[in-house]
Amino acid sequence: MLEISKLVKRYGHDEPVLKELDLRVEGSSVVAIVGASGAGKSTMLRCINRLVEPTSGSIRLNGRELVNLKGAALRRARRRIGMVFQGFNLIDRLTVMENVLAGRLGYVNLYQAVTRRYPQQDIERAFTLMERVGIAHYANKRADALSGGERQRVGVVRALMQEPEILLADEPTASLDPRTSEQIMKLLQSLASELSLPVLINIHNVAQAKTYTERIVGLRHGKMIFDGAPADFNKEALEAIYGGIEAPEEELVETPSASLDQGKPGVTHDQA
Repeated sequence: MLEISKLVKRYGHDEPVLKELDLRVEGSSVVAIVGASGAGKSTMLRCINRLVEPTSGSIRLNGRELVNLKGAALRRARRRIGMVFQGFNLIDRLTVMENVLAGRLGYVNLYQAVTRRYPQQDIERAFTLMERVGIAHYANKRADALSGGERQRVGVVRALMQEPEILLADEPTASLDPRTSEQIMKLLQSLASELSLPVLINIHNVAQAKTYTERIVGLRHGKMIFDGAPADFNKEALEAIYGGIEAPEEELVETPSASLDQGKPGVTHDQA
């Protein structure tokens, strides 16, 4: 369970980016965070894993307070918070397997990390997860030789290798074409269910948020404007969050089921 209470983030003397934000996520919920650019979506996710330091407030993951952690205690906590990035954040010169195993760096000693000598059980788990998302056949291929969708799958598996208690995804489809972005959203949705893993997804595409998540949280100027089921996210909610500027009306149209990948979840059929 993730519990955020009265979270505030202020940069310098400027207006707070987050204003006493409250949020509770439990179970295997898939929650979309939507809002215009500058609403505080990415800041909120990065406060959770402490890539950004909160100004005040509380963030508890399974009862453990994260805000005041430092040093080794913070590093241990971060091991259990998986993060999927918009820009993939892969090391291009390394193979897919080496990038995936980087998710275990917080669990191995310095010698194992430098020499990339990981325990056999880690290697076996990496193959299992790569097979699950359809990239096992790329294990020895350099990361820079992959398509955008394949690179994002590597990022997802790397995060899962941490054995996270929660998965954060910061605009995971922004760099992808529409078909591939739907496949990635469908993959995150199915993995959350299979692994009983709560997933928070910062996303601009409202139609995909309505299709692939169980709950939508809308932010505007650092405040929560909407928190409810996708079926309740109507034009009034859209207007309240975006002011009718950032998200055009057509983004409320549901993604046609015929456009979805009908094969095994997570298997890539395109080479975009």
